[in-house]
Amino acid sequence: MSSQIGIEQPTARPDPSHAPSGFWTLLLGSIGVVYGDIGTSPLYALREALVHSASDGLVDSEVIGVVSMLIWALTLIVTVKYVLLILNADNNGEGGTLSLLALTQKALGKQSFLVVIGIIGASLFYGDAVITPAISVLSAVEGLKLVTPALNDWVLPITTAILIPLFFVQSRGTGQIATYFGPITLVWFVVMGLLGLLHIGDRPDILHALNPLNAVTFVIDHGWMALIIIGSVFLAITGAEALYADMGHFGRKPIRVAWIGLVFPALALNYLGQGSLILARPETLENPFYLMAPDWALLPLVILATMATVIASQAVITGAFSLTQQAIQLGLLPRLEVRHTSERQFGQIYIPKVNAMLFIGVMVLVWTFESSARLASAYGIAVTGNMVITSILAFLFLWKCWKWSVWLSALAIIPFLVIEFIFLGSNLLKVLDGGYAPLALAAVLSFLMWTWVRGTRIVYDKARRESIALDDLTRMLERSKPMRARGTAVYLTSDPETAPSALMHNLKHNGVLHERNIIMTIRVENVPRVAPADRVVMEEVSELFTRVLLTFGYMEEPNVPKALSLAKKKGLKFEIMSTSFFLSRRAFRPVATSGMPLWQDKLYISMAISAADMSDFYSLPTNRVVEMGQQFSL
Repeated sequence: MSSQIGIEQPTARPDPSHAPSGFWTLLLGSIGVVYGDIGTSPLYALREALVHSASDGLVDSEVIGVVSMLIWALTLIVTVKYVLLILNADNNGEGGTLSLLALTQKALGKQSFLVVIGIIGASLFYGDAVITPAISVLSAVEGLKLVTPALNDWVLPITTAILIPLFFVQSRGTGQIATYFGPITLVWFVVMGLLGLLHIGDRPDILHALNPLNAVTFVIDHGWMALIIIGSVFLAITGAEALYADMGHFGRKPIRVAWIGLVFPALALNYLGQGSLILARPETLENPFYLMAPDWALLPLVILATMATVIASQAVITGAFSLTQQAIQLGLLPRLEVRHTSERQFGQIYIPKVNAMLFIGVMVLVWTFESSARLASAYGIAVTGNMVITSILAFLFLWKCWKWSVWLSALAIIPFLVIEFIFLGSNLLKVLDGGYAPLALAAVLSFLMWTWVRGTRIVYDKARRESIALDDLTRMLERSKPMRARGTAVYLTSDPETAPSALMHNLKHNGVLHERNIIMTIRVENVPRVAPADRVVMEEVSELFTRVLLTFGYMEEPNVPKALSLAKKKGLKFEIMSTSFFLSRRAFRPVATSGMPLWQDKLYISMAISAADMSDFYSLPTNRVVEMGQQFSL
């Protein structure tokens, strides 16, 4: 079944399983999930930014200038762009790149360039999802070297020992431990803010960093070197996309209040404190974050930092699962096995193939780069690319959905695009130092997604050309009157206007037609969820056939039996125990004239073979499913 993108959507209403919790609960939850990634950036961001300037000795203006760039990057990109502007671009409460893509498609239709943008954005997210657990946990564990140098050789094994259980526990769900994420991260931000506050007095002139002119002066004075440093400054805002992506889970207001009331002040205070410490004691540049703590608090701080980075990693892994589910529903990926790990909490899912891909990628990065300093060179490219894509989609959203003039939309977005292209350019300078890793992964995934989208369209078009119209078949059957079998047959098809291939094979090989025949099409709309009242549309074609259209949102599980129970309430006559679900299982054979190169045909076929079983994906009762084989040349 191919998902259809860009068609008219029904009115969406809140889903009961997605009902809002109390404001303070959501606020605490957002602190743990939304801000885990950006909250661990102080472990390495300022250190990596200043390392480039320290080669010929640090001067005070350089420290103040870099801290100023960090704070104003947080202010402009995170506060102004995401918190104040982008959070308003919600798709029935949901956010994220694919939600913004769905909104723009709703206004512009299914344009190829929008599909390409969505593919690139999703692929870049996976690049970020592989690097975040590696650099976060590695940077936290490296604090052990300050506790005792004897642990220097144990950093990589300890990091591995933390990451392995993190990925293996995903299959059992993280609902029980997730309740502690908010409180632990809250403590983390409070401790960060206090550490910074205690050290600002070391050199109060660090407060000059609050003046953006110091950032501008630094860039002008350092020329080409400033561009390299800007790439490291960007590390401070990695994780900003989570503010938008997780809006559906926590809501706009809790995310905004958490940022303005806690997260931003804590980050700003910590960067100011680190800068003040480095001004007073330049030798602390080795690891300014941990060296802000007194000796007795160093080990507890390492433990707290490790817990915070594990939480940040968990948030990224969960985000990868959620994004994959959306990509499947929007037709960008083949069906993958999706397991629900919680009976009570909507959205708690586990996708084995994605988990395995992330785990292998994280392990390769940890043992290849061996330190957070070296891994920092690989970090940032995927995130900046994703931010640029969000800005482009935001421009289209403001112009086409909010009906702003093209000039006003450009005025609102272009300043952010200029900053983000500068960040992207500075990060591209790090390609040979490790930036190739996320780019290579994103390129491979983009190509796989494009192959799937293109191949699915070719299959759909060819199947339509070779099929017979359902109305024509109805007239033929009314004249020939085939033998009738008792019960109901449900034929799943992506095109309700043509006769499903499984129906034609049943007539050809078995020579019978059931008493009741349902031609069922499942479509995914550009909204996160569809209200039960809008789930089912029925049309009586004739005495022989009934068309049933089931509509789901791109964040919903397409449960066919549950949807049919709604159809029964609307008058559809069927009993599940006397109903057979007929599926067409295609055996693809590559040919050179399909529209894709032969090798790409074979790639598409391998992806189709690896797709999850359709009966499981649509929750069909396995003892009621009949599969009809079909040879199909691609």
